[in-house]
Amino acid sequence: MIDRYRTDEMNRIWSDENRFAKWLDVELAVCRAWAEEGVIPAEDMAALEERSGFDVERIAEIESVTQHDVIAFVSAVAERVGPSGRFIHLGLTSSDVIDTAASLLLSEAMLVVIDAARGLRSSIAERAWEYRHTPAAGRSHGIHAEPTTFGLKLLGHVSEVERDIARLSQTLDDIKVCKISGAVGTYANCPPHIEEKVAAALGLRRDPVSTQIIQRDRHARLMTDLAIYGSGLERLAVEIRHLQRTEVMEVSEPFGKGQKGSSAMPHKKNPILSERVSGMARLLRGYASASLESVSLWHERDISHSSVERVIWPDAFHLTHYMTETMKRIIDGLVVNEPRIRKNLDITRGLLSSGRVLLALVEWGMSREEAYAIVQDNAMRCWDAVRAGDSSGSLLSMLESDPRMSSFIASNPVGLDEMFDIEFYLRYVDDIFRRFSIFDDKITRKG
Repeated sequence: MIDRYRTDEMNRIWSDENRFAKWLDVELAVCRAWAEEGVIPAEDMAALEERSGFDVERIAEIESVTQHDVIAFVSAVAERVGPSGRFIHLGLTSSDVIDTAASLLLSEAMLVVIDAARGLRSSIAERAWEYRHTPAAGRSHGIHAEPTTFGLKLLGHVSEVERDIARLSQTLDDIKVCKISGAVGTYANCPPHIEEKVAAALGLRRDPVSTQIIQRDRHARLMTDLAIYGSGLERLAVEIRHLQRTEVMEVSEPFGKGQKGSSAMPHKKNPILSERVSGMARLLRGYASASLESVSLWHERDISHSSVERVIWPDAFHLTHYMTETMKRIIDGLVVNEPRIRKNLDITRGLLSSGRVLLALVEWGMSREEAYAIVQDNAMRCWDAVRAGDSSGSLLSMLESDPRMSSFIASNPVGLDEMFDIEFYLRYVDDIFRRFSIFDDKITRKG
Protein backbone atom coordinates (compact mmCIF):
# COMPACT_ATOMS: atom_id res chain seq x y z
CA MET A 1 0.00 0.00 0.00
CA ILE A 2 1.03 3.62 -0.52
CA ASP A 3 2.78 5.11 2.52
CA ARG A 4 0.00 7.03 4.23
CA TYR A 5 2.41 9.34 6.04
CA ARG A 6 3.93 10.58 2.83
CA THR A 7 0.52 11.16 1.28
CA ASP A 8 -0.61 12.95 4.44
CA GLU A 9 2.52 15.11 4.30
CA MET A 10 1.56 16.45 0.86
CA ASN A 11 -1.96 17.09 2.14
CA ARG A 12 -0.48 19.05 5.04
CA ILE A 13 1.72 21.17 2.79
CA TRP A 14 -1.20 22.29 0.62
CA SER A 15 -3.67 22.79 3.45
CA ASP A 16 -5.11 26.22 4.23
CA GLU A 17 -3.47 26.01 7.65
CA ASN A 18 0.02 25.62 6.19
CA ARG A 19 -0.55 28.26 3.51
CA PHE A 20 -1.59 30.82 6.09
CA ALA A 21 1.22 29.71 8.39
CA LYS A 22 3.70 30.52 5.61
CA TRP A 23 2.04 33.90 5.08
CA LEU A 24 2.45 34.57 8.78
CA ASP A 25 6.11 33.52 8.63
CA VAL A 26 6.67 36.12 5.92
CA GLU A 27 4.75 38.86 7.72
CA LEU A 28 6.62 38.29 10.99
CA ALA A 29 9.98 38.14 9.23
CA VAL A 30 9.23 41.58 7.77
CA CYS A 31 8.12 42.88 11.16
CA ARG A 32 11.34 41.64 12.77
CA ALA A 33 13.37 43.40 10.09
CA TRP A 34 11.46 46.64 10.72
CA ALA A 35 11.95 46.19 14.48
CA GLU A 36 15.71 45.91 13.98
CA GLU A 37 15.48 49.25 12.17
CA GLY A 38 13.61 50.77 15.10
CA VAL A 39 10.48 51.32 13.04
CA ILE A 40 8.42 48.90 15.12
CA PRO A 41 8.84 49.61 18.86
CA ALA A 42 10.11 46.76 21.02
CA GLU A 43 6.89 46.45 23.00
CA ASP A 44 4.83 46.21 19.82
CA MET A 45 7.20 43.60 18.38
CA ALA A 46 6.86 41.62 21.60
CA ALA A 47 3.08 41.71 21.22
CA LEU A 48 3.35 40.58 17.61
CA GLU A 49 5.58 37.66 18.57
CA GLU A 50 3.34 36.62 21.43
CA ARG A 51 -0.12 37.05 19.94
CA SER A 52 0.16 36.60 16.20
CA GLY A 53 -1.95 33.77 14.90
CA PHE A 54 -4.98 33.07 12.78
CA ASP A 55 -8.17 31.11 12.55
CA VAL A 56 -9.00 29.71 9.13
CA GLU A 57 -12.73 30.08 9.65
CA ARG A 58 -12.35 33.72 10.71
CA ILE A 59 -10.25 34.47 7.62
CA ALA A 60 -12.97 32.92 5.45
CA GLU A 61 -15.61 34.96 7.23
CA ILE A 62 -13.77 38.24 6.58
CA GLU A 63 -12.96 37.27 3.01
CA SER A 64 -16.64 36.69 2.28
CA VAL A 65 -17.04 40.44 2.76
CA THR A 66 -13.71 41.84 1.49
CA GLN A 67 -13.36 39.41 -1.44
CA HIS A 68 -9.60 39.66 -0.87
CA ASP A 69 -7.74 36.81 0.80
CA VAL A 70 -4.65 38.72 1.96
CA ILE A 71 -6.68 41.59 3.43
CA ALA A 72 -8.82 39.01 5.22
CA PHE A 73 -5.71 37.28 6.54
CA VAL A 74 -4.05 40.51 7.72
CA SER A 75 -7.27 41.64 9.40
CA ALA A 76 -7.72 38.31 11.18
CA VAL A 77 -4.14 38.37 12.49
CA ALA A 78 -4.43 42.02 13.57
CA GLU A 79 -7.61 41.20 15.51
CA ARG A 80 -5.69 38.70 17.60
CA VAL A 81 -2.72 40.97 18.21
CA GLY A 82 -4.64 44.08 19.18
CA PRO A 83 -3.31 47.64 18.68
CA SER A 84 0.18 46.41 17.74
CA GLY A 85 -1.42 44.56 14.84
CA ARG A 86 -1.27 47.78 12.84
CA PHE A 87 2.33 46.92 12.02
CA ILE A 88 1.38 43.71 10.22
CA HIS A 89 1.89 44.13 6.44
CA LEU A 90 3.84 47.37 6.87
CA GLY A 91 5.11 48.61 3.50
CA LEU A 92 4.00 45.46 1.68
CA THR A 93 1.78 44.54 -1.22
CA SER A 94 -0.14 41.28 -1.29
CA SER A 95 2.22 39.57 -3.71
CA ASP A 96 5.17 40.21 -1.39
CA VAL A 97 3.51 37.81 1.00
CA ILE A 98 1.88 35.42 -1.47
CA ASP A 99 4.88 34.92 -3.75
CA THR A 100 7.47 34.66 -0.99
CA ALA A 101 5.27 32.20 0.88
CA ALA A 102 4.70 30.31 -2.38
CA SER A 103 8.46 29.81 -2.64
CA LEU A 104 8.37 28.17 0.79
CA LEU A 105 5.35 26.00 -0.07
CA LEU A 106 6.72 24.89 -3.42
CA SER A 107 10.07 24.10 -1.82
CA GLU A 108 8.41 21.94 0.83
CA ALA A 109 6.41 20.08 -1.79
CA MET A 110 9.41 19.63 -4.06
CA LEU A 111 11.42 18.05 -1.24
CA VAL A 112 8.68 15.44 -0.73
CA VAL A 113 8.62 14.64 -4.46
CA ILE A 114 12.41 14.39 -4.68
CA ASP A 115 12.51 12.09 -1.66
CA ALA A 116 9.82 9.89 -3.20
CA ALA A 117 11.69 9.85 -6.52
CA ARG A 118 14.83 8.66 -4.74
CA GLY A 119 12.81 5.82 -3.23
CA LEU A 120 11.48 4.88 -6.66
CA ARG A 121 14.97 4.98 -8.15
CA SER A 122 16.16 2.55 -5.47
CA SER A 123 13.27 0.19 -6.16
CA ILE A 124 13.87 0.15 -9.92
CA ALA A 125 17.59 -0.31 -9.32
CA GLU A 126 16.96 -3.34 -7.10
CA ARG A 127 14.91 -5.03 -9.80
CA ALA A 128 17.36 -4.01 -12.52
CA TRP A 129 20.21 -5.63 -10.60
CA GLU A 130 18.13 -8.74 -9.92
CA TYR A 131 17.46 -9.28 -13.64
CA ARG A 132 20.64 -7.79 -15.10
CA HIS A 133 21.60 -11.12 -16.71
CA THR A 134 18.10 -12.24 -17.73
CA PRO A 135 18.11 -12.29 -21.56
CA ALA A 136 15.09 -10.65 -23.17
CA ALA A 137 13.99 -9.59 -26.62
CA GLY A 138 14.84 -6.01 -27.36
CA ARG A 139 12.14 -4.35 -29.44
CA SER A 140 11.93 -1.36 -31.73
CA HIS A 141 8.60 -0.28 -33.20
CA GLY A 142 7.13 -3.10 -31.10
CA ILE A 143 9.02 -5.66 -33.22
CA HIS A 144 11.86 -7.92 -32.09
CA ALA A 145 15.20 -6.22 -32.72
CA GLU A 146 18.26 -7.70 -30.93
CA PRO A 147 18.69 -9.35 -27.53
CA THR A 148 19.03 -7.29 -24.37
CA THR A 149 18.38 -8.14 -20.72
CA PHE A 150 15.34 -7.36 -18.63
CA GLY A 151 17.60 -5.67 -16.10
CA LEU A 152 19.09 -3.44 -18.77
CA LYS A 153 15.58 -2.39 -19.77
CA LEU A 154 14.98 -1.28 -16.19
CA LEU A 155 18.40 0.35 -15.91
CA GLY A 156 17.36 2.87 -18.55
CA HIS A 157 14.58 3.96 -16.21
CA VAL A 158 16.99 4.19 -13.27
CA SER A 159 19.05 6.59 -15.34
CA GLU A 160 16.01 8.63 -16.34
CA VAL A 161 14.80 9.00 -12.76
CA GLU A 162 18.31 10.08 -11.75
CA ARG A 163 18.12 12.84 -14.37
CA ASP A 164 14.68 13.80 -13.08
CA ILE A 165 16.02 14.07 -9.53
CA ALA A 166 18.87 16.27 -10.76
CA ARG A 167 16.47 18.52 -12.71
CA LEU A 168 14.01 18.80 -9.85
CA SER A 169 16.83 19.60 -7.42
CA GLN A 170 18.06 22.40 -9.69
CA THR A 171 14.54 23.74 -10.00
CA LEU A 172 14.13 23.60 -6.23
CA ASP A 173 17.11 25.93 -5.93
CA ASP A 174 15.75 28.21 -8.65
CA ILE A 175 12.35 28.56 -6.97
CA LYS A 176 13.71 29.52 -3.53
CA VAL A 177 13.49 33.29 -4.01
CA CYS A 178 12.05 36.09 -1.92
CA LYS A 179 10.24 39.22 -3.17
CA ILE A 180 9.65 42.07 -0.70
CA SER A 181 9.82 44.95 -3.15
CA GLY A 182 6.40 46.55 -2.99
CA ALA A 183 3.64 47.38 -5.41
CA VAL A 184 5.61 47.45 -8.66
CA GLY A 185 9.00 46.29 -7.43
CA THR A 186 10.56 49.70 -6.72
CA TYR A 187 10.96 49.27 -2.92
CA ALA A 188 9.24 52.64 -2.50
CA ASN A 189 7.64 51.69 0.83
CA CYS A 190 10.01 48.93 1.93
CA PRO A 191 13.74 49.40 1.27
CA PRO A 192 15.91 46.64 -0.24
CA HIS A 193 17.75 45.88 3.00
CA ILE A 194 14.46 44.77 4.57
CA GLU A 195 14.05 42.25 1.76
CA GLU A 196 17.62 41.09 2.30
CA LYS A 197 16.96 40.42 5.98
CA VAL A 198 13.69 38.64 5.26
CA ALA A 199 15.30 36.42 2.63
CA ALA A 200 18.07 35.41 5.03
CA ALA A 201 15.58 34.70 7.81
CA LEU A 202 13.47 32.47 5.57
CA GLY A 203 16.35 30.62 3.93
CA LEU A 204 15.66 32.17 0.53
CA ARG A 205 17.55 34.32 -1.97
CA ARG A 206 16.43 37.76 -3.08
CA ASP A 207 14.90 37.92 -6.52
CA PRO A 208 17.38 40.19 -8.35
CA VAL A 209 14.55 42.15 -9.93
CA SER A 210 10.86 41.63 -9.38
CA THR A 211 7.85 43.57 -10.52
CA GLN A 212 4.77 43.24 -8.36
CA ILE A 213 5.40 39.51 -8.52
CA ILE A 214 8.15 36.98 -8.93
CA GLN A 215 8.25 36.38 -12.67
CA ARG A 216 6.43 33.21 -13.67
CA ASP A 217 9.18 31.69 -15.79
CA ARG A 218 10.51 30.20 -12.54
CA HIS A 219 7.20 28.50 -11.86
CA ALA A 220 6.80 27.43 -15.47
CA ARG A 221 10.16 25.68 -15.23
CA LEU A 222 8.98 23.91 -12.10
CA MET A 223 5.77 22.73 -13.75
CA THR A 224 7.49 21.63 -16.95
CA ASP A 225 10.07 19.68 -14.93
CA LEU A 226 7.25 17.93 -13.07
CA ALA A 227 5.63 17.18 -16.45
CA ILE A 228 8.91 15.78 -17.80
CA TYR A 229 9.25 13.60 -14.72
CA GLY A 230 5.63 12.45 -15.10
CA SER A 231 6.24 11.63 -18.76
CA GLY A 232 9.19 9.48 -17.73
CA LEU A 233 7.00 7.65 -15.25
CA GLU A 234 4.52 7.12 -18.05
CA ARG A 235 7.27 5.69 -20.26
CA LEU A 236 7.87 3.03 -17.61
CA ALA A 237 4.13 2.51 -17.17
CA VAL A 238 3.65 2.02 -20.92
CA GLU A 239 6.50 -0.52 -21.02
CA ILE A 240 4.83 -2.51 -18.25
CA ARG A 241 1.45 -2.26 -19.97
CA HIS A 242 2.93 -3.62 -23.20
CA LEU A 243 4.79 -6.43 -21.45
CA GLN A 244 1.62 -7.45 -19.59
CA ARG A 245 -0.39 -7.93 -22.80
CA THR A 246 -1.69 -11.48 -23.16
CA GLU A 247 0.36 -12.06 -26.29
CA VAL A 248 3.54 -11.00 -24.46
CA MET A 249 2.91 -11.85 -20.79
CA GLU A 250 6.48 -11.16 -19.64
CA VAL A 251 5.52 -9.15 -16.55
CA SER A 252 2.39 -8.27 -14.64
CA GLU A 253 1.44 -5.73 -12.03
CA PRO A 254 0.82 -6.97 -8.49
CA PHE A 255 -2.70 -8.40 -8.22
CA GLY A 256 -3.95 -8.74 -4.67
CA LYS A 257 -6.09 -11.44 -3.11
CA GLY A 258 -9.71 -10.51 -3.69
CA GLN A 259 -8.87 -7.99 -6.39
CA LYS A 260 -11.22 -7.96 -9.40
CA GLY A 261 -10.25 -7.00 -12.93
CA SER A 262 -13.63 -6.74 -14.63
CA SER A 263 -17.28 -6.75 -13.68
CA ALA A 264 -18.07 -8.88 -16.74
CA MET A 265 -14.97 -11.06 -17.25
CA PRO A 266 -13.70 -12.82 -14.11
CA HIS A 267 -10.41 -13.80 -15.77
CA LYS A 268 -9.18 -10.23 -16.23
CA LYS A 269 -5.96 -9.00 -14.62
CA ASN A 270 -5.55 -5.51 -16.04
CA PRO A 271 -2.58 -3.13 -15.67
CA ILE A 272 -4.79 -0.55 -13.99
CA LEU A 273 -2.06 1.08 -11.90
CA SER A 274 0.15 1.69 -14.92
CA GLU A 275 -2.82 3.01 -16.86
CA ARG A 276 -3.56 5.34 -13.98
CA VAL A 277 -0.01 6.70 -14.16
CA SER A 278 -0.41 7.25 -17.90
CA GLY A 279 -3.61 9.21 -17.38
CA MET A 280 -2.13 11.39 -14.66
CA ALA A 281 0.88 12.18 -16.82
CA ARG A 282 -1.51 13.77 -19.31
CA LEU A 283 -2.81 16.07 -16.58
CA LEU A 284 0.72 17.12 -15.64
CA ARG A 285 1.51 18.03 -19.24
CA GLY A 286 -1.69 20.07 -19.34
CA TYR A 287 -0.69 21.88 -16.16
CA ALA A 288 2.71 22.63 -17.64
CA SER A 289 0.99 24.23 -20.61
CA ALA A 290 -1.20 26.33 -18.31
CA SER A 291 1.88 27.44 -16.38
CA LEU A 292 3.60 28.52 -19.59
CA GLU A 293 0.55 30.62 -20.41
CA SER A 294 1.02 32.43 -17.09
CA VAL A 295 4.50 33.72 -17.99
CA SER A 296 3.27 36.54 -20.23
CA LEU A 297 1.36 38.76 -17.80
CA TRP A 298 0.40 42.37 -18.47
CA HIS A 299 2.99 45.02 -17.61
CA GLU A 300 4.19 44.67 -13.98
CA ARG A 301 1.48 42.11 -13.31
CA ASP A 302 -2.09 41.04 -13.75
CA ILE A 303 -3.99 38.45 -11.77
CA SER A 304 -4.77 35.92 -14.51
CA HIS A 305 -2.08 33.57 -13.16
CA SER A 306 -3.55 33.43 -9.66
CA SER A 307 -6.63 31.33 -10.36
CA VAL A 308 -4.53 28.95 -12.46
CA GLU A 309 -1.91 28.43 -9.76
CA ARG A 310 -4.46 27.83 -7.02
CA VAL A 311 -5.53 24.76 -8.98
CA ILE A 312 -2.43 23.46 -10.72
CA TRP A 313 0.22 23.82 -8.01
CA PRO A 314 -1.33 21.64 -5.31
CA ASP A 315 -2.89 19.29 -7.85
CA ALA A 316 0.36 18.81 -9.76
CA PHE A 317 2.29 17.96 -6.62
CA HIS A 318 -0.41 15.60 -5.38
CA LEU A 319 -0.42 13.89 -8.78
CA THR A 320 3.36 13.67 -9.04
CA HIS A 321 3.71 12.28 -5.54
CA TYR A 322 0.90 9.78 -6.05
CA MET A 323 2.30 8.68 -9.42
CA THR A 324 5.72 8.14 -7.86
CA GLU A 325 4.40 6.09 -4.96
CA THR A 326 2.13 4.12 -7.31
CA MET A 327 5.01 3.31 -9.64
CA LYS A 328 7.12 2.24 -6.65
CA ARG A 329 4.30 -0.07 -5.60
CA ILE A 330 4.19 -1.55 -9.12
CA ILE A 331 7.95 -2.10 -9.30
CA ASP A 332 8.22 -3.57 -5.81
CA GLY A 333 5.43 -6.03 -6.57
CA LEU A 334 6.16 -6.62 -10.26
CA VAL A 335 5.76 -10.27 -11.24
CA VAL A 336 8.47 -11.16 -13.76
CA ASN A 337 7.76 -14.24 -15.86
CA GLU A 338 11.27 -15.43 -16.75
CA PRO A 339 10.18 -18.59 -18.63
CA ARG A 340 7.90 -16.49 -20.83
CA ILE A 341 10.69 -13.95 -21.44
CA ARG A 342 12.89 -16.81 -22.62
CA LYS A 343 10.11 -18.27 -24.77
CA ASN A 344 9.43 -14.91 -26.40
CA LEU A 345 13.13 -14.57 -27.14
CA ASP A 346 12.89 -17.71 -29.28
CA ILE A 347 9.55 -17.18 -31.04
CA THR A 348 11.17 -15.50 -34.05
CA ARG A 349 13.61 -18.44 -34.40
CA GLY A 350 16.85 -16.58 -34.57
CA LEU A 351 15.75 -13.42 -36.35
CA LEU A 352 17.24 -11.32 -33.56
CA SER A 353 20.69 -12.37 -34.79
CA SER A 354 20.23 -11.27 -38.39
CA GLY A 355 22.39 -8.19 -37.85
CA ARG A 356 25.31 -10.19 -36.51
CA VAL A 357 25.15 -12.58 -39.48
CA LEU A 358 25.14 -9.60 -41.83
CA LEU A 359 28.28 -8.16 -40.24
CA ALA A 360 30.01 -11.55 -40.29
CA LEU A 361 29.40 -11.89 -44.04
CA VAL A 362 30.72 -8.38 -44.65
CA GLU A 363 33.82 -9.03 -42.53
CA TRP A 364 34.37 -12.29 -44.45
CA GLY A 365 34.60 -10.29 -47.68
CA MET A 366 31.11 -10.18 -49.14
CA SER A 367 29.73 -6.80 -50.28
CA ARG A 368 27.21 -5.32 -47.90
CA GLU A 369 24.54 -5.31 -50.60
CA GLU A 370 25.00 -9.01 -51.34
CA ALA A 371 25.21 -9.93 -47.66
CA TYR A 372 22.08 -7.92 -46.86
CA ALA A 373 20.17 -9.59 -49.70
CA ILE A 374 21.10 -13.09 -48.52
CA VAL A 375 20.21 -12.43 -44.88
CA GLN A 376 17.01 -10.54 -45.69
CA ASP A 377 15.79 -13.22 -48.12
CA ASN A 378 16.17 -15.89 -45.46
CA ALA A 379 14.80 -13.63 -42.72
CA MET A 380 11.61 -13.09 -44.75
CA ARG A 381 11.28 -16.85 -45.24
CA CYS A 382 11.69 -17.27 -41.50
CA TRP A 383 9.02 -14.61 -40.84
CA ASP A 384 6.64 -16.48 -43.14
CA ALA A 385 7.28 -19.72 -41.24
CA VAL A 386 6.70 -18.00 -37.89
CA ARG A 387 3.43 -16.47 -39.08
CA ALA A 388 2.28 -19.79 -40.52
CA GLY A 389 3.08 -21.64 -37.31
CA ASP A 390 5.58 -23.85 -39.15
CA SER A 391 8.11 -24.92 -36.51
CA SER A 392 10.35 -26.82 -38.90
CA GLY A 393 12.63 -23.95 -39.86
CA SER A 394 14.77 -21.27 -38.27
CA LEU A 395 16.95 -18.50 -39.64
CA LEU A 396 20.02 -20.63 -38.92
CA SER A 397 18.70 -23.68 -40.79
CA MET A 398 17.56 -21.56 -43.71
CA LEU A 399 20.94 -19.86 -44.00
CA GLU A 400 22.70 -23.22 -43.81
CA SER A 401 20.66 -24.51 -46.73
CA ASP A 402 21.15 -21.41 -48.88
CA PRO A 403 23.73 -22.23 -51.61
CA ARG A 404 24.95 -18.61 -51.51
CA MET A 405 26.23 -19.34 -48.01
CA SER A 406 28.21 -22.49 -48.84
CA SER A 407 31.57 -20.76 -49.42
CA PHE A 408 31.20 -18.75 -46.23
CA ILE A 409 30.29 -21.80 -44.16
CA ALA A 410 33.11 -23.88 -45.64
CA SER A 411 35.85 -21.29 -45.13
CA ASN A 412 34.78 -19.69 -41.87
CA PRO A 413 36.54 -21.16 -38.83
CA VAL A 414 33.72 -19.92 -36.63
CA GLY A 415 30.57 -21.97 -37.00
CA LEU A 416 27.49 -20.19 -38.26
CA ASP A 417 25.62 -21.30 -35.15
CA GLU A 418 27.92 -19.15 -33.03
CA MET A 419 26.40 -16.11 -34.73
CA PHE A 420 23.23 -16.96 -32.79
CA ASP A 421 24.84 -17.04 -29.34
CA ILE A 422 22.85 -14.61 -27.18
CA GLU A 423 25.73 -14.10 -24.77
CA PHE A 424 27.56 -12.19 -27.52
CA TYR A 425 25.00 -9.39 -27.19
CA LEU A 426 25.16 -9.26 -23.42
CA ARG A 427 28.89 -9.27 -22.77
CA TYR A 428 29.04 -5.56 -21.84
CA VAL A 429 25.99 -5.47 -19.57
CA ASP A 430 28.07 -5.49 -16.40
CA ASP A 431 30.16 -2.63 -17.75
CA ILE A 432 27.01 -0.56 -18.21
CA PHE A 433 25.85 -1.29 -14.66
CA ARG A 434 29.24 -0.18 -13.31
CA ARG A 435 28.52 3.34 -14.57
CA PHE A 436 25.94 3.81 -11.82
CA SER A 437 27.14 4.59 -8.32
CA ILE A 438 23.93 3.18 -6.86
CA PHE A 439 25.36 -0.28 -7.54
CA ASP A 440 28.81 0.34 -6.04
CA ASP A 441 28.16 -1.74 -2.91
CA LYS A 442 26.71 -4.63 -4.90
CA ILE A 443 29.62 -4.61 -7.37
CA THR A 444 32.13 -4.54 -4.49
CA ARG A 445 30.45 -7.50 -2.79
CA LYS A 446 30.20 -9.35 -6.09
CA GLY A 447 33.89 -8.70 -6.78
